[in-house]
Amino acid sequence: MKKLFEFGGVIAGAVLIIFGVAAIYMGFDGRSTVRDSLKQEQITFGAADDPAVAKYASQWAEESLLTGDQARAFAQIMHEHALESSGGLTYAQMGRFVSADDPANPAGTSDAAAALKDDEGNPVANSARNTWVTETALSTALNVSYMAEQVALFGIVVGIALLLSGIGFVILALGALGGREWAPFAKRQGVRETASPA
Repeated sequence: MKKLFEFGGVIAGAVLIIFGVAAIYMGFDGRSTVRDSLKQEQITFGAADDPAVAKYASQWAEESLLTGDQARAFAQIMHEHALESSGGLTYAQMGRFVSADDPANPAGTSDAAAALKDDEGNPVANSARNTWVTETALSTALNVSYMAEQVALFGIVVGIALLLSGIGFVILALGALGGREWAPFAKRQGVRETASPA
């Protein structure tokens, strides 16, 4: 029975080690993929005198975007710029069309009858609202890159934990259940003979 437990412990440890190594490899590979993809986009941060850049990414001003943390910061910068262009209004607060009564107001209107018309009589689309559509799509992609890099980092940490657990299982199975004594331990725990009184 002891041999069975020893064999089972070694197998369990080996499986954990394999999963740990695989998780670590996948984590580093995922992190590398995210960073390679971001590098291909050739995104560069603006100057430090931009209030949004100064607020979210002053340490990366005028540098290339290469990491998940930088991607998240750039998404926040884009959100600030979109708010500035829409007068502080979000996508949900703006109408689909430019208002005929107040064409300069980015709030616009969703009533086609009250919308400003083009030469063909069609309602003019609210460009400020369309800017938000573009901003949301791009910032979402950048935030996904940040999330993917964090998941990859989590995979690496889990892989290290599995690897250490597997090594522990193997040591436990061979050392404790197998009944093998380690030399340093045996020396420290050597049996002391006590002389009998005469």
